[in-house]
Amino acid sequence: MNTLQTVEEIKQIKDGNILTPQGFKAAGVHAGLRYSKKDVGIIFTETPATAAAVYTQNLVQAAPINVTKDSMAVSGKLQGIVVNSACANACTGEQGMKDAYEMRKLAAKKFGLKDHAFAVASTGVIGEYMEMEKVKKGIEALKPENTPQAAEDFGYAILTTDIVTKSCGYETVIDGKIVKMGGAAKGSGMIHPNMATMLGFITTDAAIEPVDLHLALSAITNDTFNQITVDGDCSTNDMVLVLANGEADNEPLTPTHSEWSVFLELLKQTSENLAKQIAKDGEGATKLIEVNVHGMHSKEDAQMMAKTIVGSNLVKTAAFGADANWGRIIAAMGRSGVKFEPDQATIMFGDIVVLNDGEPIRFSEEEAKAYLENESIIIHVYLKEGKERGTAWGCDLTYDYVKINGSYRS
Repeated sequence: MNTLQTVEEIKQIKDGNILTPQGFKAAGVHAGLRYSKKDVGIIFTETPATAAAVYTQNLVQAAPINVTKDSMAVSGKLQGIVVNSACANACTGEQGMKDAYEMRKLAAKKFGLKDHAFAVASTGVIGEYMEMEKVKKGIEALKPENTPQAAEDFGYAILTTDIVTKSCGYETVIDGKIVKMGGAAKGSGMIHPNMATMLGFITTDAAIEPVDLHLALSAITNDTFNQITVDGDCSTNDMVLVLANGEADNEPLTPTHSEWSVFLELLKQTSENLAKQIAKDGEGATKLIEVNVHGMHSKEDAQMMAKTIVGSNLVKTAAFGADANWGRIIAAMGRSGVKFEPDQATIMFGDIVVLNDGEPIRFSEEEAKAYLENESIIIHVYLKEGKERGTAWGCDLTYDYVKINGSYRS
């Protein structure tokens, strides 16, 4: 696989969203699944779109995932996805499968398409049956449009305990054509994807075939969505779905295309942006934490160590309290399952060195505390095992996390 292109070739679009690329429409409505908020949404394209997806690695997988896999298997093309919040439709047995297929059928019928033209996604409480009369009402009320309001409505319709909607948009040039990509996501708690209640939707007007889009998504997911953690729990409903409708009219992208690496970078930046927004909006969170591990034998080892550090409850609570307790970091490193020489480890909070080659360094507690009170914190770990590095993102652990999850169903 080609090396990713430099950042300068990709331009972020101000207020970019799921409708930034050509040919996509969206909507979100209140159907009554939630008390007063929008709870049923749709993304739609008139032009059949190449589709690729990655799913939760939890052995318990919700009914919508199986239905989406079924749709994808027919031709690798989709024209839309219908999503609901409030109910995960997970662990609901045969009835749950019937309801997920009924959601797909209702969406397809509304647009005069075959059932397999639609994917289905759900998020919310596990073990509760779908209120299908409300879902039907919601789907019937959907009127997809290409407007900023439509994108915002969709963003709100997929939220559960999230505080804010999550979206972004980018563009680049491929084959002399402007190619755009947009994204929307939800996720706040139960986030520890190996590819949580994490849903990510990405649209692009690039031309690409299913096998190549899947190749690109699989490669990018490991460095983005799979490198975030909020609470260590992996949900039954995780899904990242990419739709590419080809309306940019570029030559179909393949690994041998001269600008394949540009497309990979476009997808990487979109995915990383959404992933970081999810981590920052962790339930009750006040800070985004980024951990960079440098100098490992393999990228996989570096990523595993970084994710272990950022997922440590003790590291997360220290970040919340602005306590420069680097001992919690090296303890997490030691239980990460990655071999390293502790006496060669260097740890930094931003630019502040607190451990150098295994030796404690005198540092200003006041300066470190001031740094850790920022909304974004970067922790660097330097080792001398090799030349590979890995990054992971997470958030602090606050009193509000317990409050939110202690009363989630009520």
